[in-house]
Amino acid sequence: MSNESLFQEALSHFPGGVSSPVRAFKAVGGTPKFFARAFGAWFVDEEEKQFLDLCMSWGPLILGHAHPDVLAAVQEAVQEGLTFGAPSRRELALARRIKLMAPFVEKLRFVSSGTEAVMSALRVARGFTKRDRVLKFAGCYHGHADAMLVKAGSGLATFGVPTSAGVPKAYADLTLVVNLDDFDGLEAAFAKHGSELAAAIIEPVPANNGLLLQEPAFLQRLRDLCTQHGTVLIFDEVISGFRVAPGGAAELYNLAPDLVAFGKIIGGGMPVGAFGGRADIMRVVSPDGPVYQAGTLSGNPVAMAAGLATLERLTPEVYKRLEQCSRRWAQAFEAIPGLRAPHLGSLIWPLFQSGVRRADRVKPGAITQFNHLHKLLLDEGVYLPPSGYEVAFISIAHGEEELWHFERAVEKVSAGLAAMV
Repeated sequence: MSNESLFQEALSHFPGGVSSPVRAFKAVGGTPKFFARAFGAWFVDEEEKQFLDLCMSWGPLILGHAHPDVLAAVQEAVQEGLTFGAPSRRELALARRIKLMAPFVEKLRFVSSGTEAVMSALRVARGFTKRDRVLKFAGCYHGHADAMLVKAGSGLATFGVPTSAGVPKAYADLTLVVNLDDFDGLEAAFAKHGSELAAAIIEPVPANNGLLLQEPAFLQRLRDLCTQHGTVLIFDEVISGFRVAPGGAAELYNLAPDLVAFGKIIGGGMPVGAFGGRADIMRVVSPDGPVYQAGTLSGNPVAMAAGLATLERLTPEVYKRLEQCSRRWAQAFEAIPGLRAPHLGSLIWPLFQSGVRRADRVKPGAITQFNHLHKLLLDEGVYLPPSGYEVAFISIAHGEEELWHFERAVEKVSAGLAAMV
């Protein structure tokens, strides 16, 4: 069947024809691709057209699609059962691996998504501090929990919506928002509300409203203020965790949060999330403490197997290779006239603008140019994330053949892009 016919049917089943908003191609125009299968850095749609994937399921696939070792681990786990709703040895193995790579995590709890991990970490912080207010940063996206849909990024930025309908005002009133890279605003927020703040949550590598790389000094000052005021510092490392370094941004910047939220890579392509951190804080989680959190599929054995198989293959050599690869891909992007490609680890943000550290500094014209680029590259068999506010992801499957394909596509589209602007 054609992508168009599949999308028309999807419109009769799902809001916008999709199960997650950005997939609808509303920002970039055209019809979403329906994919049938994937391998390495490639996938094939239902019309049998092959695409080079620079989205990689929005981050989990650091080893590439259908990595044979991950598939083998999943197949072995499936033979033993899809879900138990009870403890299994596989969640212990994955927990050991996470704590080895991120040693500031003393205790953790598995959940089924990054949103759930953030939601639970915030509840734990409130239960631990017995405070209600939380601080977040404009443009950082922490999933679709009500209190976090205030000046968020990702799909909300794509559609120009600063918050979401359906979020009670009372929830928003408990969420204090500061701009990224705003030292004065950060100081003022803690000076006025520090004694009321249960938690301050940040993407230490903001990657949901573009790659808004922060100065280490800004993150350090946030750490210091949280310590000073007894506020729980939460790092949302759903994207950056195990991608920018073995221990994520916490290792990269040598800053330990009090709690952390993980997702994506720790599931190796399966739905998963986790939150954890200091043992004294995690002690308030049920059944040890009064903060309730539960999940039927938490610690799902198949997801645990996929995550462990992924993390076990993330050696120092792999991270070095990814960093080198990312630099070469960024250079290839910057062959496009006017485009800049800030990058960190294996994250790249193609943007027709430079030096952006705050969500409110992204120029609408830069996004319009990206939309043109997306369509042109899609026609050449290159699949970018369908939003200029999203980052591209590189995996170890992005080798010389893939880079050559991309460079040839860039050569073809550069002239057409210049003619459209």
